[in-house]
Amino acid sequence: MRTFVRGRGVAAMGVMLAGALLVGSARAEIPDRTIKIGILNDQTGPFADQSGKGSVAAAQLAAEDFAQEAGALKVEILYGDHQNKPDIGATIVREWIDRNGVAAVADAVNSGVGLAVNQILHDKNRTFVATNVGTSDLTGKFCQPTTVQWNMDTWAMGNAAARASVKEGQTSWYFISFDYALGQALQHPLGTTDFSSYLLQAQASGAKVVAFADTGGDLVTGVKQSAEFGVTPKQTLVGLFTQITDVDALGLEAAQGLIVTESFYWDLNPATRAFAARFAPRMGGRMPTANQAAVYASVLAYLRAVKAADTIEGDKVVAKLREAPIDDALFGRTTVRRDGRAVHAMYVFRVKKPEASKGRWDDYELLATIPAEEAFRPLADGGCPLVH
Repeated sequence: MRTFVRGRGVAAMGVMLAGALLVGSARAEIPDRTIKIGILNDQTGPFADQSGKGSVAAAQLAAEDFAQEAGALKVEILYGDHQNKPDIGATIVREWIDRNGVAAVADAVNSGVGLAVNQILHDKNRTFVATNVGTSDLTGKFCQPTTVQWNMDTWAMGNAAARASVKEGQTSWYFISFDYALGQALQHPLGTTDFSSYLLQAQASGAKVVAFADTGGDLVTGVKQSAEFGVTPKQTLVGLFTQITDVDALGLEAAQGLIVTESFYWDLNPATRAFAARFAPRMGGRMPTANQAAVYASVLAYLRAVKAADTIEGDKVVAKLREAPIDDALFGRTTVRRDGRAVHAMYVFRVKKPEASKGRWDDYELLATIPAEEAFRPLADGGCPLVH
């Protein structure tokens, strides 16, 4: 059954999982035996293809799979567009919690929004499943006992790409980055359409690697203009936050040779291909991004933790997630650390040449696998006050 609730640009989609209500004190722990999860992301802007409606579809798949083990529990999935503005994201989340009884927020897909939401959910003792928030500060100085960070972060992306590049003797880098919480080094405003000055500086630097620490529409524009300026033949391009939808938008002719770091690729193994086969029909044949796959994995893990803990109190649910490793079908063995970081393997890929591709979405060749124990910042190095 689907229901839509309109108000301030926020829509709610319910995926109701049938089951008889339980009686007793547990009813107060999970109100009406219904777990409400809000998927907060960019529905119409530069990250809409990476997350957007695909993340909502992924969350629905997680809810449907959970139905097989839900018992008396029901699940409702809501979604909202934060428009990449922290104040709008914060308003949506407050309304979800205060008016709709939302127990958790997932995705976020913007570091500024993620940091704002992180504090609100801690104050309300609800769970932030920060699936696609890139800033490493979320498990560093701003870590909370109610937050778990899934998929990627800035440290992991840079670490994976650097490991692969150094092995090939590419030891000097030039960075072109977003001007917000995700970006570092040379910064540019979100939505830049002219990268000429940045690319000329990159060429003049003599660096062996030109790294784009951006994603979505900005990355597509930057890589296309790199080819026009003749950067690609002389310097290796690395997309630190590139996803397969970016490569699809670029086309293999422009993107070939680009080095990318991902936590997921739809054609990586039988389990990822099986998920893609379920996801694609709901999204017009599009393959899932790492963001969307991570929403599926993290929402399913969250639902199982709520059932096991029999509460929607954020600190207790996250503590339950930390109790044992998660055997995740899409990301492999995953461990949630004390700082809230979900640790799993990361991958480095090279974008294929057009003649090597078998068709649309057949875009990557695997260069390196970074095992979970090496992929993320060491627990002791993040400055998280929860780590003793």
